[in-house]
Amino acid sequence: MITVRMLSAVGTFAEDKDLARELRRDVIIPALNAGGDVVLDFSGVESTTQSFIHALISELIRDYGIDVLDRLPFKGCNDSIKTIVSIVIDYMQHEEEPTEPPNAKPKRTRR
Repeated sequence: MITVRMLSAVGTFAEDKDLARELRRDVIIPALNAGGDVVLDFSGVESTTQSFIHALISELIRDYGIDVLDRLPFKGCNDSIKTIVSIVIDYMQHEEEPTEPPNAKPKRTRR
């Protein structure tokens, strides 16, 4: 298990989407592929943007499934960060739900 100390990686305001992608690509994915867990420690981080969290975890949820969150514990999150993480997770869960059955016929439109 490794711990990513977000304060030292991103400072007190986590907003840089490019840095979130780098953390995902260079730290989180290799650890997950090696069978490890990754603690995302937000201790000391005051706030984050939804786009930062989305860039950090959305592709992981798409690629590994929602259960990947069991291997990505969030630690030290204040209420604001918890809310933003929940929003992104909820969004990703709804994104994966099909809106129509896979064999549904296309709808006709009137002209």
